[in-house]
Amino acid sequence: METVAAPVCCNILLCIPLFGYLLHVLRGQKPAPEVSGWGALFIDGIRYIIVTVIWALPALIIFVVTLGSVVAEILAGNPAGVFPVLGGLVFGIVVFLVVAFTCSLFGTIGVICFARTGSMGEAFNFSAISAAIGRIGWINYIIALLIMVILPFVISLMLSFLTGIPYAGILIELIVVSPIAIFEARYLSLVYDEAVTG
Repeated sequence: METVAAPVCCNILLCIPLFGYLLHVLRGQKPAPEVSGWGALFIDGIRYIIVTVIWALPALIIFVVTLGSVVAEILAGNPAGVFPVLGGLVFGIVVFLVVAFTCSLFGTIGVICFARTGSMGEAFNFSAISAAIGRIGWINYIIALLIMVILPFVISLMLSFLTGIPYAGILIELIVVSPIAIFEARYLSLVYDEAVTG
């Protein structure tokens, strides 16, 4: 159990300052901010995580409820009862994907609004977020997000063979993923600046 938990905890702790740095990049600082003030980066990383988790809650709730119906039947010792809920499971998964994508659309700009204003309330200012996406262009924005989802997914698949190497795999993954995450944050910041303030 320790061999699994230790790398996971290490990975999470290393990611928190990265999230904090991404928040600084999303503020549109030019040139890119230096990596300093680890305490501030850690706090900003936690705030970043809180905002993204809140945006993800609707999708997470749907996922838990959908999966829970099947798990409840299995735990009740009634495997045959799983089949009647399979239709609901498929429908729930479709709804989950739609809601998750919608939350991602608004949540991404919400994080930028939070980074720019320093107010967590602005991360959930639906009217301001919608107006910003409208200026960017819905189609252009959706295409950009799809590209940014596919790229890390492909890289994760390429690095998946390293998951069996404790610590070394985590370190290599962070070395590769961190620059990509920073590039994506800078790209989103430029897109936001050009459409909203440009």
